[in-house]
Amino acid sequence: MPFAHVTTNVSVDAKAVATGLSGLLAGALGKPEGYVMCLVTPDAALVFGGSGDPAAYVELKSIGLGESACKDLSGRLCAFLEDECGVPPERVYIEFKDLQRSWFGWNSGTF
Repeated sequence: MPFAHVTTNVSVDAKAVATGLSGLLAGALGKPEGYVMCLVTPDAALVFGGSGDPAAYVELKSIGLGESACKDLSGRLCAFLEDECGVPPERVYIEFKDLQRSWFGWNSGTF
């Protein structure tokens, strides 16, 4: 059940970026895409390093997200955001969070 939220100050087609991100995460995490949820918030009042140049903040939460996977995921996410949104990797922050199954709800229950 990976969930990713990308907030960026760039004007992009949010649905197209979310769709591409969904496929990327399914492959990178080895999870069925049917469980992946992505939210993209474009045109945010986001300032990084005192500048309004293209930037992004990503929250990636998933059950079973191991620390060892974060470096690879960071590279993949930064490359994706550079290609799709024009945000250079040095202007991206990513927050990774591993979730406990019993603390994440879905379909009237928990995982």
